Amino acid sequence: MSISQRLQDLGISLPPVAVPAAAYVPFVRTGNLVFLSGHIAKKDGKPWVGQLGRDMDTATGREAARAIAIDLMGTLQAAVGDLSKVRRIVKVMSLVNSTADFTEQHLVTNGASELFAQVFGDQVGAHARSAFGVAQIPMGACVEIELIAEVE
Repeated sequence: MSISQRLQDLGISLPPVAVPAAAYVPFVRTGNLVFLSGHIAKKDGKPWVGQLGRDMDTATGREAARAIAIDLMGTLQAAVGDLSKVRRIVKVMSLVNSTADFTEQHLVTNGASELFAQVFGDQVGAHARSAFGVAQIPMGACVEIELIAEVE
């Protein structure tokens, strides 16, 4: 099954690349690698504000991470023209705005990781990953994720 068919089956339409909020570019391609800048969680077009362990639970954080994965795929598509050119999702780094005693950052990040596996398949979508708890994210967002992909 093609990637576009998987996206359609999941009811996902990819958004256009968001305009950067500061002095950076949305992605950089060097050789066969594409580095995507961090994308913050958004809900209804605005930053999805909250802190895990204070006013958000793990399940809601997973939803936010999944929403970011959709945005990241939109940026990746803009970078390479067609997601079928993705050979591997290499690395995902997730920053979770969380209280000092919240310890489920890895479960929050699964919202993105599992969607990448669904869309790209187990081989291409499987990736190395880091998930960190941080004191704050720009604009108060609950989660920020960046990605590195290998492409044709």
